[in-house]
Amino acid sequence: MVNAKSKHIKNIVDKIQINEQIWKANSSKTWKEVCFACVDADEFRLAQICGLHIIVQVDDLEEVSEFYQNGGCFNEPISLMESGLGLERAHMGIFTEMGVLYARYRHEKLLEHIKLFSTRLNIPKLIRAYDEQQHWKELTYLYIQYDEFDNAASTVMNHFPDAWDHMQFKDIAVKVENVELYYKAVHFYLQEHPDLINDVLNVLALRVDHTRVVDIMRKARYLPLVNPYMVAVQSNNVSAVNVALNEIYVEEEDYDRLRWESIDLHDNFDEIGLAQKVSLIA
Repeated sequence: MVNAKSKHIKNIVDKIQINEQIWKANSSKTWKEVCFACVDADEFRLAQICGLHIIVQVDDLEEVSEFYQNGGCFNEPISLMESGLGLERAHMGIFTEMGVLYARYRHEKLLEHIKLFSTRLNIPKLIRAYDEQQHWKELTYLYIQYDEFDNAASTVMNHFPDAWDHMQFKDIAVKVENVELYYKAVHFYLQEHPDLINDVLNVLALRVDHTRVVDIMRKARYLPLVNPYMVAVQSNNVSAVNVALNEIYVEEEDYDRLRWESIDLHDNFDEIGLAQKVSLIA
C-alpha cells in the first residue's frame, strides 16, 4: 500500500510533467501550486525550478518567500533568491528580498550584498527591516545611500560601537542638516572617543558655533583637550576661544605663546580679566 507521502510526491511529479497543458498555461498560479506542493514534500530542487518562474513576478515574490519561511525552510528561499539574481528578468524585488533574508538568516553576507547591489534595492523597505532586526551598521550604510545623513549620524551615536566607524562618521557629519547633531557629536566623542574629538571638530569647524563648543568643554572640565581645535579656529577672533586659550597659556605659564600667538594677533577678549589672572600668578 502506497503511503501518504509517496502519493503526495507522485502528485507533484504528475503536475510537473512537461505536458502541453501545463506548459501552455505557464501561469503564476500554476507554478505556485506546484512549487508549494514541492516545498510541502521537501522536494526543494523541483520547488526551485518552479520558484524561478514565480519570483520574476513582483506581486508573487513575497508570497513565495513567506511560504518557505512559514514552513520552517530558511536556506531554501535564500538559494532560490540567489539563483534569481542572475535571471534576465531579475528585478528590484528579488535583490531587496535577498537583503531581507540575509538580515534574518545570513548576517555575514548582509553588508556585502547591499554594497554590491545598492542601486538595485528598495532602500526604504530595507531600512524598516534592518531597524527591526537591529543591524545598525547596515542601517547606517543604507541611510547614507538614501541621503538621510541626519538619521545616519543618529544611528551611529545611538548604537555605539556597533554602527561606529570614525572615518565614515566624519563624512556623514559634514552633510548633516540638523545643527543640534553637531553638538550631540561633541558630547558623543567626549564620552566615547575623546582621543578623536579634535579630528571631528576640525571637520565641523565651519559649521559649529565655537562659543558653544568652548562652553560644552568648559562645563565638562576638559577645555585643554580641545586646545588643537581652538588654535585652528582662533583666526576667527571669537572671544570665547581667545579667553579659553589665554587661560590655558597662563596656567601652563607659556607666556611666549600667550603674547605672540594669542594677544598680539587676536584682540577680542577681556584684557582686564586676563591682566588680573597674570598678576595673581606673578
